[in-house]
Parts: sequence; C-alpha cells; structure tokens
Amino acid sequence: MEQDLQDTIALLARTPAALDALLRDLPEAWTLRDEGEGTWSAFDIVGHLNHGERTDWMPRARMILEFGETRGFEPFDRWGQERESAGKSLGQLLDEFVRLRSEGLAELRTMNLRREDLERRGRHPALGGVTMSQLLATWAVHDLTHVHQISRVMAHQYDAAVGPWHAYLGVLKCAGHSAP
Repeated sequence: MEQDLQDTIALLARTPAALDALLRDLPEAWTLRDEGEGTWSAFDIVGHLNHGERTDWMPRARMILEFGETRGFEPFDRWGQERESAGKSLGQLLDEFVRLRSEGLAELRTMNLRREDLERRGRHPALGGVTMSQLLATWAVHDLTHVHQISRVMAHQYDAAVGPWHAYLGVLKCAGHSAP
C-alpha cells in the first residue's frame, strides 16, 4: 500500500484522542511504570510523542520543501522528553499532544502537497535520502508503534498476575521492538 496523504492525516488525527481515552485519569501504577531498566512508561511515551511533534515531523517536512537534500535533518534526541516532561502531569502531556498534533496537521494541510512534493527528497542523518511521502508514512507508523508500545508496557504490569493465561496473551510475549 502506498502512502496516501488523506489516509495518513486521518490516522494521525485520531492518535491523541485514542491515547487520551486509554490513559487519562488511570492510576499511576499503569502510567508511570515501565518494563525495566532503560525502558519507557506510558508517561514517557506521550512525552516522546510531544517531543517529536515539536522537533521531528513538521520541521523535517518544512526542510524537505525548503532545502531538499542540500541540508540534512537535525538528529532527533530520542530522550528529549525527559527535559520537556519534567514537572508535568500526564494530563498536561495529553493536552499538549492534542494541541501540538492539531497545529502540525493544520500546517500540513496548508502545505497543499502535490504528488511532486511527496516525491521530493530530504536527507536523514543516518538513513540518507528519504522522500516526503516516506516521512509522512513513517509519522503514521511511528504513532502505531507507540500505541503498541503503550499496550505492551501496560500489559507487562500484570505479567505475573495473569498466571497460566500468560500462554494465551501475545502482548506479554512481544520482544519489545519499539523499545527506546
């Protein structure tokens, strides 16, 4: 399946509400616990999504349109949420995600991207040449990756509590391919 801009926007527009419905007002036992050393909690993941909204997706889309491959993307700080989330509640992070995503998608819509714009290339610091279409498809799949990661992290909290049903619960067997 090729990346379709309207389909991508439709998915991206739903992620904030989906995370809000899943996480808002849950006990911290669900939202602040992780899977162990060097892993993220649901709180950390929402912070990471906010950091990406500020520094990754739309800034890189603007760079592709303005500079093409002549200027590389800034490297992404995969731990930037630690600074940005300090002192905030999960509710604040969820509200921030709604606002940031809404602003980003509004800007994306105003770009009025045409097929030739989607084929334009930028330069990723590790991957080299990438197209606008690939960037936008990655943004959508990145959301899905972290929705999956949140469900896995939360399920991990009941890993022992499910007892023998563990054998039937695939989310508890996931190897964590979306780990930070």
